Amino acid sequence: MSTQSQIDYNRIAKAIEYIRSNFRLQPSLEEVAENIHLSPAHFQKIFTDWAGTSPKKFLQFISLEHAKNLLKEEKASLFDTAYETGLSSTSRLHDLFVKIEGMSPAEYKNGGKSLSIHYSFSESPFGNLLVASTEKGICYMAFEDNKEKAFGELKQKFPNAFFIEKLDTLQKNALSIFDKDWTKLNTIKLHLKGTDFQLKVWESLLKIPMGKLSTYGSLAEKIGNPKASRAVGTAIGSNPVAFLIPCHRVIQSTGHLGGYRWGSDRKQLIVGWEGSQMYS
Repeated sequence: MSTQSQIDYNRIAKAIEYIRSNFRLQPSLEEVAENIHLSPAHFQKIFTDWAGTSPKKFLQFISLEHAKNLLKEEKASLFDTAYETGLSSTSRLHDLFVKIEGMSPAEYKNGGKSLSIHYSFSESPFGNLLVASTEKGICYMAFEDNKEKAFGELKQKFPNAFFIEKLDTLQKNALSIFDKDWTKLNTIKLHLKGTDFQLKVWESLLKIPMGKLSTYGSLAEKIGNPKASRAVGTAIGSNPVAFLIPCHRVIQSTGHLGGYRWGSDRKQLIVGWEGSQMYS
């Protein structure tokens, strides 16, 4: 049985899809609420509680026009400043506090036989997720409603590791980001299995400010390999840590949001949610 948080998330996702599909008709609050079988007042409340803004304003943050404007800002070098300094006057650029440590070959040798991994299931504004950690940091985080499937995918990455279902402090600190609690960000550490190139791409993702967007080509340039857009896209697609490593902030150069490992609808909601936190 889904929790109330999951039910609300599903309702909001359905509402956004309805608004987006019928935007030219400018559906009223009453029409949208009726479509998801809620009273207008209740719909307005759960949407505002979740997004911090109205459905109509939220839709602006996931529009093609808004995405193109953000990409223009990036090309105008405003993003370059934030990228280089890690500071931004217009957004709380918190991600640079998250530190990545690459696993040594010995740690993932023989399917992670030397690793002890804690894992737990939690709720987020974007659906249920599994989060896992070694003694050094978060090693995996993924959106998934089916617990058995979620654990199976984690085990595929480290088939011989020793797993314990336990919510530890590392995981609690990481999950606090969904509560908009930035006070523990400097305690968040990621302990990841990846090639040097993958780790470099994942680190570059951490430098995209919240509420901003970038492209595959731009990231390739940032890491000094402008012809590697396709390889960058592959590395982004293999990101093992949802949300904390913000691969959702990378979109197509046309302004279209493009695909996402955990679902394009979820990407749309995350991008809109982050925009509403920064600009509402």
